[in-house]
Amino acid sequence: MAISFTWLNIMSVAARLTAVRKQKGLTQQALADALGLHVTQVKRYEAGASLPSLEAIKKIAQVLRVTTDFLIFEESELAPDANLALQFQAIAGMPEPQQAVIRQLLEGMIIKYEAERWSSRIK
Repeated sequence: MAISFTWLNIMSVAARLTAVRKQKGLTQQALADALGLHVTQVKRYEAGASLPSLEAIKKIAQVLRVTTDFLIFEESELAPDANLALQFQAIAGMPEPQQAVIRQLLEGMIIKYEAERWSSRIK
């Protein structure tokens, strides 16, 4: 069964969980049983009264066969901005050795940025 993700991208975690569960043809009780939870907890997740823990999100994703990113993030939160998207497209057309160098540069810059950000919080 194919899932249409296009209209799900603006929903909350609760709404995405509910929509995917229904698309998979599962009742709240069936999902609860598959997760090893009481049905009340699934109802709370779907009502937005309670957010699943990281471990619960992982189990939900496995049972529903979706990614954890799909359950947690809005589509726009994961996509690069327009300028970066254009640059990534240009990089994708380069030979693999050049792409590897660019990946290493990016990784180094990201690590440096995160280290500076965390060290400034400690002070």
